[in-house]
Amino acid sequence: MSTKYILGIDGGSQSSKVVIFDTEGRAICEATEELVPLHTPRPGVAEHPDDDLYDSIVKAARRAVESLPGKAADIIGVGLCTIRCCRALVKKDGTLAAPVQSWMDLRLSRPYEHTDDEVAFVTTSSGYLMGRLTGSFTDTAANYIGPWPMDVGTWDWFTDKETFDSFNIPKEMLFKLQMPGEIGGFVNEEFAEATGLPLGLPVIHTANDKATEALGAGLRDERQGLVSLGTYIAAMVVGGDFVKDAQSYFTNFACEPNRYVYESAGIRRGMWTVSWLKNLVGFEIGVAAASQGLSKEEHLNQVASLVPAGCEGLMCVLDWLASPTQPHKKGMFIGFDERHGYAHMYRSILEGIAFRMKQNVAAMESDLEIELEKLVLSGGGSYSDLMAQIFADVFNIPVLRNQVRNAAGLGAAICVAVACGVYPSFDSATDGMVQVADETQPNPDLTELYGQLGEVYTDISAQTDVILERTFSILTRSTKEPTNQPIN
Repeated sequence: MSTKYILGIDGGSQSSKVVIFDTEGRAICEATEELVPLHTPRPGVAEHPDDDLYDSIVKAARRAVESLPGKAADIIGVGLCTIRCCRALVKKDGTLAAPVQSWMDLRLSRPYEHTDDEVAFVTTSSGYLMGRLTGSFTDTAANYIGPWPMDVGTWDWFTDKETFDSFNIPKEMLFKLQMPGEIGGFVNEEFAEATGLPLGLPVIHTANDKATEALGAGLRDERQGLVSLGTYIAAMVVGGDFVKDAQSYFTNFACEPNRYVYESAGIRRGMWTVSWLKNLVGFEIGVAAASQGLSKEEHLNQVASLVPAGCEGLMCVLDWLASPTQPHKKGMFIGFDERHGYAHMYRSILEGIAFRMKQNVAAMESDLEIELEKLVLSGGGSYSDLMAQIFADVFNIPVLRNQVRNAAGLGAAICVAVACGVYPSFDSATDGMVQVADETQPNPDLTELYGQLGEVYTDISAQTDVILERTFSILTRSTKEPTNQPIN
């Protein structure tokens, strides 16, 4: 029998990734298409230009299919996972009436305003893309986090009319809801011709990107947590109950019907900060990397590994994108002296990420009355051996990294495997498709040091917020407009 394949789509904030897996979860080939920078014409507006989310998936899927060593006819299904908390305004024919609003767009914090008669549907990024790939106006219930008339406890629209109407989206403008692991439609002629995929291939619903990533990382119970090291960094554990009024985390849909992901507070513009540093001192880093025959990332990890833990007093506060509720927040480095260079800055970013996430995860553990035994790292930042060691030392528990670091793509493939009958359940599919690559143990010589430095890190914002609030107030009065305009 010929090998069967599954195509997983992971539409992210900075790129669209398409990976073709076999039914045991091995990545056979993949392709990535970078997204165009967000369009930010005025404060509070952040849009994906033109039809970039769809176009980037088409380009990545075409290259992935072209590089497949087997036959495209042996692909059994497509799993669709996209970024959450976006709003797509769609015409009757399924095309966009306006650019997709990013999760960073402040309009997402307000009810929908109907100002364009061309808009026939208001949906998420996953609903819009399912429509484009298949012509079917269905969407996964598990991507309706945020400004939607969705009852997270029932996985359906609010039945209370007053609550439903407060979101200002008529029911006829919403797509039909389905569950993760269900077939949402079948590859249409346009998408088949553009990518080389077979016409009529089933396209399977997943969930929001973080929940799909949790599934692909192998989370099955509360003994193991996940830190997703992407543009937005979040920590997650899974559970079976909807918790409405949690203090230090929120309940998200899981990528499995009627289960949930508990998600801690996160870091906006998390791994983006590394890209910022590379752009800031890119020439110097590039020259040094080229002289050693290394990539910029390999060079940074190499030189930062030589920097002592604690970066000789340099700490990085990861607030490069302020939230709407705390617009005064700013990213910062504190503790510079003449010893510090970009290697210290890079390591301090990694340590700052670990300190912040340890703080967030500890609060979530306390509220859930659990204690994590192991931690999985996924996303782009997980490729750094230094990052894995820092997390193991800061958290003082073993850190796992799986063979497939693009966990959202694998989570999408797991949904396909269940929907198409390759595995009878999500448990068996996860067991069969998620493979551990390595395990990093804590360094006993550093765990105490990081514990003490973590306490200092926790206190920094309490000391600096007063200064930042004063500065923000002065500049806001001066410019008469918010100063935290998103910049991609």
